[in-house]
Amino acid sequence: MCPPTYYRIEYEINPWMRRSRPSNHCLAQEQWQTLYRVLQERLHARVSLIEPRPDLPDMVFTANGGLVWKNKFIVSNFRHRVRRGEAAHFANWFASGKYEIFNLSKKSYFEGEGDLLMCADVMFAGCPIRSSAISHRAIAEILELQVRSLRLTNRWFYHLDTCFCPLSPSEAIYYPGAFDADALKMLAKHVRNLIPVEKEEAYRFACNAIAVDKKVIINQGCPKIRRQLEALGFAVYEVPLTEFIKAGGSAKCLVLKIAPL
Repeated sequence: MCPPTYYRIEYEINPWMRRSRPSNHCLAQEQWQTLYRVLQERLHARVSLIEPRPDLPDMVFTANGGLVWKNKFIVSNFRHRVRRGEAAHFANWFASGKYEIFNLSKKSYFEGEGDLLMCADVMFAGCPIRSSAISHRAIAEILELQVRSLRLTNRWFYHLDTCFCPLSPSEAIYYPGAFDADALKMLAKHVRNLIPVEKEEAYRFACNAIAVDKKVIINQGCPKIRRQLEALGFAVYEVPLTEFIKAGGSAKCLVLKIAPL
């Protein structure tokens, strides 16, 4: 995670962001701290921190910094110039942790774990809004894994992790209105239990959740999917993340998952 010391709405690179609707700095700090605390106290996660940078307000969304797989770290190639400065800081952080660093071709746009999520032994990859399909082939070779491209068609759900959240190897929540027909068929083919999220809660970032074992953190105010998850035996923790939704992110966007070496 990255503390939101310098987080603010400085530019507009997705439909959620409006400079006319700035974030509340104090409230953003409080919401981030609540998420940080719930991760440690409820999910029993070990949280490492990367130093925030004053010229990179979106660095708080660490999920976009790259992809971790075993001892490999694939560095993001951000589509928008305003975020490209983040990449070197994430690469340096993982290099200091003895990870093998991989860089893709500059023409292969790739935005980290925001667009790559594992479920049912398949690495699903979102495109083309932020990450390009051509990057998926290179990533498949690096990871020696099967990577399945899913076409996102709704500009409000520009990363895969905004509309799809694996809960276990056999189940996931998703918002059908974010995908094209082929992507929906692909998900149905590989994921045994797909749980649709209704439009209203999808736009409250219900799918941008953090799932660890049988515990899930979601943005506050998604009662329908909460009840469904609890019926499946999940413990659900709601955290208010309104200040980060103003920039197009919620719980999962604020976390990059790392497997210890």
